[in-house]
Amino acid sequence: MKNTFQKVIVALALMALSITSFAQSPKFKVLALYTTTVETDHVDFAKEAIKFYTKLAAERGFAFDTTTDWDKLNDENLAKYQVVMWINEFPHNEPERRAFEKFMTNGGAWIGFHVSGYNDKYTKWPWFVDFLGATFYNNNWPPLPAKLIVDDNTHPATKRLPKTYVAPINEWYGWKPNPRDNKDIKVLVTLDPANYPLGKKNLIKSGDIPVVWTNTKYKMIYLNMGHGDKVMTSNLQNQMFEDALMWLGSK
Repeated sequence: MKNTFQKVIVALALMALSITSFAQSPKFKVLALYTTTVETDHVDFAKEAIKFYTKLAAERGFAFDTTTDWDKLNDENLAKYQVVMWINEFPHNEPERRAFEKFMTNGGAWIGFHVSGYNDKYTKWPWFVDFLGATFYNNNWPPLPAKLIVDDNTHPATKRLPKTYVAPINEWYGWKPNPRDNKDIKVLVTLDPANYPLGKKNLIKSGDIPVVWTNTKYKMIYLNMGHGDKVMTSNLQNQMFEDALMWLGSK
């Protein structure tokens, strides 16, 4: 009887340990890359984004690792993560690019903000142009708030947004070709034409300008927000930032 009782106690202890370990295991792991050597407004955004997602990780039970070492974009390190986030920069050398391509084609997930999606004729990364579905064309200046149209309220990233809302101060990018023209791109949020002309020094005068979208061939989302320290001040917009990452991390 005594031995049976001891076996039950041991079994219960092991079960409790298993449950505790499971509860403490992160739902998914995020590697967030940024830099401190770019323009001040992009560094300011990185600080606010890291603060926001660090708090969210504690609340929602995922791991959020940050680094300024872009050499961490390698096969061995990326194998530890389910999601990669580019906050204010992008890889510039071939080993980092190839590792990221492999990560994404093998089912990894990516969330990129603002300048992380920048590419032009000098970038010379055809895979990324196809992945993003667009090439930078123009921008407004100075940064300004803007009214946005939510194209799709059924997507997990935008499900809590209203049909329209006013986003905080940001520098908005135009694209050519338009990502909407790519059959694999699903546009989620667009600049409202009512904003035009947008800017004072550099004007966006017209055009269909998506600001949030996903390439349906991959598990990814690009958000054009990411310039300055006011981007994260909208609780409404922050819901999209939260929901986008939780969607990417879901199995």
